[in-house]
Amino acid sequence: MSALLITNIGTLVGIHPQDTLMLRGQQMQQLPTLEDAWILCEDGKISDFGKMEQLPEQLPNHISTHDAKKGFVFPSWCDSHTHIVFAASREEEFVMKIDGKSYEDIAAAGGGILNSAKKMQSESEDALYQSAAQRLSDMINQGTGAVEIKSGYGLSTDSELKMLRVIQRLKNNFNIPIKASFLAAHAYPPEYKNDHDGYIKLIIDEMLPKIAAEGLADYMDAFCEQGFFSVDDTDRLLQAGAKYGLKPKIHANQLAVSGGVQIGVKNHAVSVDHLEATDHAVIESLQSSNTIATLLPSCSFYLNIPFANARGLMNANIPVAVATDYNPGSTPSGNMNLVVSLACIKLRMRPEEAVNAATLNGAAAMELSETTGSIAKGKTANLFITRPMSSLAFLPYSFGQSQIQTIVLNGKIS
Repeated sequence: MSALLITNIGTLVGIHPQDTLMLRGQQMQQLPTLEDAWILCEDGKISDFGKMEQLPEQLPNHISTHDAKKGFVFPSWCDSHTHIVFAASREEEFVMKIDGKSYEDIAAAGGGILNSAKKMQSESEDALYQSAAQRLSDMINQGTGAVEIKSGYGLSTDSELKMLRVIQRLKNNFNIPIKASFLAAHAYPPEYKNDHDGYIKLIIDEMLPKIAAEGLADYMDAFCEQGFFSVDDTDRLLQAGAKYGLKPKIHANQLAVSGGVQIGVKNHAVSVDHLEATDHAVIESLQSSNTIATLLPSCSFYLNIPFANARGLMNANIPVAVATDYNPGSTPSGNMNLVVSLACIKLRMRPEEAVNAATLNGAAAMELSETTGSIAKGKTANLFITRPMSSLAFLPYSFGQSQIQTIVLNGKIS
């Protein structure tokens, strides 16, 4: 039995009731905290916490103590949308963007997703694992304690399976929760450029049964966007995934209002992600559901496209999460601290809302909020400790400079 006692915490952040698993709209303004606090972790879980003046005299045997030195303690970031298994970076496209080429221009020139898919074909599983493991380690050191990872750069049965097996290895070798999404419906491979139905049949008839047989995915994803997968195609794919127990988590409305949000809601999607383009019909459809709107502000920042209407979504009492979208083409960063800053600066979210979106609601977007995403007895003790800060707002205010000093995973200092 192992125990860790963290003392002299300046502020303990995110003390939501144990039965609070998701926050909607205005609820996101509430971020309960406790000043001058301690927290006790036993056997990898949070067992107790309180004010320093109430520190128990009787403590577990074999306990180690860590002095937070008045730093803040947060639940780890929960990054619910990433693509960190990829074969190579795409900085050549970065230069094309500087020269004024659009996302669509780059894709039409053979770049974008097809560029990554081409590089994926020849990369070994071991090489993919090593590069993804390094990215994941970097993310953990920046405060991330739960993550979702997508396939989608394979675009063939063998390569999609290869990517998902790499994600499975990450699950087995890293001591944080990891969810896997199957995203073969990311783009049409060149050989199916004029046979979209043939590729969809390949996904449904060949890929899905093999993935289900190996238990390689938790979610079914699709890029529902003009020039990619239509609303009808997406509906068909989501229903096929559901037959194998894969719940939907889809890309929608990144480039234009597409109807993707509504088809996600129709299929009871756990989350609909991106939403840079939003109209009244989108908001109305989400209001009547438990589907989470996952916003990706660092993607908007990198691509120089509009930012999602977070305020409109929250005013409509919709649950909002934020995530990195870490990928080689449109968001080559897994830094959730930057995402929280951008949520405040560009999405006009208050610091409390942004932190809730990056913790409890991020966990809910991976169906992990019963065990992660907030400070509550019995939850996994995945935490980070900051330097002393003058207020909660100082963390997003000080963008580009990490305030994190210590990572705690499963009740142990990492």
